[in-house]
Amino acid sequence: QVQLVESGGGLVQPGGSLRLSCAASGSIFSISSMGWHRQAPGKQREWVAYVTSDGSMHYEDSVKGRFTISRDNAKNTVYLQMNSLKPEDTAVYYCTAQIATVYSGRNDYWGQGTQVTVSS
Repeated sequence: QVQLVESGGGLVQPGGSLRLSCAASGSIFSISSMGWHRQAPGKQREWVAYVTSDGSMHYEDSVKGRFTISRDNAKNTVYLQMNSLKPEDTAVYYCTAQIATVYSGRNDYWGQGTQVTVSS
């Protein structure tokens, strides 16, 4: 079984920064990709960023130049450094990963989410 646990959310003023972390644990054989989605109140869940096994990073247009995704393969952990935060970045941020376990093929996993609030 696989579990994803996010941390690092909180309240920050516009223009501030936060760093989110997501650690995967369980009977992990390999991780193909890890990334982040977010969902703001009254809006659909949106893709934010992800990194693939070859190290390629991809970003949604609204966060390009402000957010940076990184991955520590040894720790099965993905990070999202969020700079120049805007009120419209306020959302619950969800970690997601494509993981193959010791006992099964590759599947998609989701964390519980961490709240990010950008407000003065």
